[in-house]
Amino acid sequence: MSAPDQPFSRGVPPIPHLRWWIGGLLFASTVINYIDRQTLALLAPYLKADYHWTNTDYANLLISFRFAYSVGQTVCGRLIDRVGTRRGLSVSVLWYSVVSVATSLARGFYSFAVFRLLLGAGESANWPGATKAVSEWFPRRERGLAAALFDSGSSIGGAIAPFIILPIYFRWGWRPAFVIPGLLGFVWLFVWRRMYYLPGQHPRIGPREQQMILAETAGIEASAKSHSGWSALLKLPQTWGVIFAKALTDPVWFFIVDWFPLYLVAKGISLKSSLIVIWIPFVGSDLGNFFGGAASGYLIKRGWPLGAARKVLVVFGGIGVTLLIPTILAVNLAAIAALFALATFCYAAFSTIANVLPSDLFTGGAVASVSGLSGTGAGIGTIIAFELIGYFSDASRAFPAHSFDKIVAVAGLVPFVGMILVLLLVRNTRATEQGLVRPI
Repeated sequence: MSAPDQPFSRGVPPIPHLRWWIGGLLFASTVINYIDRQTLALLAPYLKADYHWTNTDYANLLISFRFAYSVGQTVCGRLIDRVGTRRGLSVSVLWYSVVSVATSLARGFYSFAVFRLLLGAGESANWPGATKAVSEWFPRRERGLAAALFDSGSSIGGAIAPFIILPIYFRWGWRPAFVIPGLLGFVWLFVWRRMYYLPGQHPRIGPREQQMILAETAGIEASAKSHSGWSALLKLPQTWGVIFAKALTDPVWFFIVDWFPLYLVAKGISLKSSLIVIWIPFVGSDLGNFFGGAASGYLIKRGWPLGAARKVLVVFGGIGVTLLIPTILAVNLAAIAALFALATFCYAAFSTIANVLPSDLFTGGAVASVSGLSGTGAGIGTIIAFELIGYFSDASRAFPAHSFDKIVAVAGLVPFVGMILVLLLVRNTRATEQGLVRPI
């Protein structure tokens, strides 16, 4: 693919540490992505009452998003490997911003379901695209922290969404609450089109930074056409390790993101009086993202092998998420918030490693593809989880305070299973010796 027209004139001074500005753009994309998707979750208690939805109805709305999101991650990951990160993420953000604004036209369950389906298709490119951008712009020792930066946008977006969405709703109603956040994507798109180019083509990169990046990533574009397709990738145990890392952790996160307000209401807690509680688990997740990325990078600088530096954070996360289980017995609001914050901190450390593994294990022509496959696995797991959540929470309506007990217990154990599978599958094998997978 030929280099795009560069908007900067010659002689413009380079931007210091440009790669981290690129990382900041990826972070901002994820923040906007999560504000858009959080709108329905935050308005769910009110929309359920207005439209007489059951928990199963709400679960099906979430599943319409997850279905498109899960299929779209694999499709978009492959497309981004083909058309490039700049163009792929441009189309993605334009798509989901238009859909977010258009959701204000919904009139009932079925129209909401259609808009959520379209939103999921548009937003599905964010993680494969961001993972590929990290592989293009960051050396290995910094990829964990770069992945933490863009992934932390999910928790920041989730944390600030209540302070944007709910005041709009209480003042103007639910329709503007979808429109106003959707407009943010158009602002981001303008900056992205001006700023994102490959390191070898960027007119604002300094020579020293360019040399440092290209010393490790120069072969990314050259290898893009030489990699095998999905069937070959799925024969590799490392690919399945990456898939399980996401498929057995993301459903827990999305349970917290999409069901936490309903969980609090089931516990008898008013949303108006608990905005800070909704916010705290997202802050825990944000801190966990940076802890996972920084700790892994620190261990690599200290001489740890790459695989060991990544896996120790996987173990930390898999064990730590079990802290969700004691919330079953908690009735104090502060205790619930603290346990969810600690669990999401540990989850996010695991998630950061899950996001960086495709760039650790695969070269440029397969990074977004494998990231997309893992996203599809996470989407399938989330769809199954949401169906079960809707069913069991509705089945326990006679005991509303305990309607989520079994769900929370399972949520605390599933990432532990994911941890074991990652340890077993993500290792050096014959495929590593054959050059199909990078050593770890």
